[in-house]
Amino acid sequence: MILTTLDYVPDREIVEHYGLVNGSTVRSKHFGKDFLAGFKNMVGGELKAYTELMEETRNEATQRLIAQAQAKGANAVVALRFGTSDVAQGAAEVFAYGTAVRLA
Repeated sequence: MILTTLDYVPDREIVEHYGLVNGSTVRSKHFGKDFLAGFKNMVGGELKAYTELMEETRNEATQRLIAQAQAKGANAVVALRFGTSDVAQGAAEVFAYGTAVRLA
C-alpha cells in the first residue's frame, strides 16, 4: 500500500477513486507511567511515555486506514492526514484519513 500526503503519486496515474478512508483509535498509558510522566513534566524534557503513546496510536490508526482502503480495492491512499484530540486525561485519539485510489 502506497501512502502519501501528496494529492498524487509521482510518475503514477490514478485510474480509480474509491473515496474517503479513515482509521482511528483512542489509547491511554498505564497509570504508573502516566504518574512518572507527571514528575518529568515538572522538571522539563521529553515525556517519553507520551511520545510512545502517540506513535502507537498513529500506527494503529494507519493500519485501520490501510485495511479500509484494501477492502475497497485500493492500492494507495493519497492526501493522507492525521488529527489528534484529547479524550480524557492521559488518553488521546488519533485519526488518519485520506482518499483511497487505484494506481496504474
